[in-house]
Amino acid sequence: MTTKRCFPPVVDAHTRVLVLGSLPGEVSLAQSQYYAHKQNQFWRLVGDVVGGDLVGMEYAERLQTLLAYNIGLWDVVAEAKREGSLDSNIRDHAGNDLIGLIQSLPQLAVIAFNGGTAERIGSKVLVKHDCGQYRIVRLPSSSPAHTLAYPEKLRAWQALRTHMHGIG
Repeated sequence: MTTKRCFPPVVDAHTRVLVLGSLPGEVSLAQSQYYAHKQNQFWRLVGDVVGGDLVGMEYAERLQTLLAYNIGLWDVVAEAKREGSLDSNIRDHAGNDLIGLIQSLPQLAVIAFNGGTAERIGSKVLVKHDCGQYRIVRLPSSSPAHTLAYPEKLRAWQALRTHMHGIG
């Protein structure tokens, strides 16, 4: 089993919403891009939340658009052993320094977990460090392995709108 490592966080001093995934999948790791698998709905969901076509953008432009809407991105797992891309195959994981990142974001209001695995791992860290001043949101996973219908996923993801630029 090979060790997989996450990417650096995508944040700046204006980040109000931090979306935390678990660990990039095989396609994302191969392309060095968050949510690179064409069937992963992350970019479509966030695009619908912000009202733009993120799927049609180049990767660097997608990241800049996230930051323009005060949305940050990272993973709860720094590295782990995993065959394939499924979260259920994550073994021997080491967590990212979520608390260090959170404390470096003066405008942060919401921590949103992209899926159950991210929430399970990340919540344990947040509970230990009394992060009650942040709104915690569990989002249905954008992964194609999570088969909830797109309109249902989008309904949950729309909750992020009220925390970006004060739009609702």
